[in-house]
Amino acid sequence: MIIEALRALGARVEDVGAHSEESVDYPDFAARVGEAVGAGRVDRGFLVCGTGIGMSIAANKIAGVRAALVHDAEEAQLSRQHNDANVLVIGGDRVRADDIREIVTAWWKSEFEGGRHARRVSKISDLERAAAAREKK
Repeated sequence: MIIEALRALGARVEDVGAHSEESVDYPDFAARVGEAVGAGRVDRGFLVCGTGIGMSIAANKIAGVRAALVHDAEEAQLSRQHNDANVLVIGGDRVRADDIREIVTAWWKSEFEGGRHARRVSKISDLERAAAAREKK
């Protein structure tokens, strides 16, 4: 459903799985998407799992990723406008299938507002750099 919604919006889509009903380890998929976004190979990413909580935690461990777990179109829009979120996370068991297209569309069409929000996003990046510096020690 997400892929179809994105393609309808004119997005180029690269699906990195999972492609079966078998249980998988969500950090593996969060890493695939997060590393592509963090490295600048793609502008934005989408992650879906049962609640979305684990995916968002895992994705946010990757430098340059600002993953937002959202439950409705308003949260999706605000995550882009205020937080410059570059990864959208949806809890597939928590969001109605009928709402997913609206959420994806709101997120895709929203732009970062900058202004006071840019200062805050910069502070998030500062935290990320400080954590990386501590890890190097």
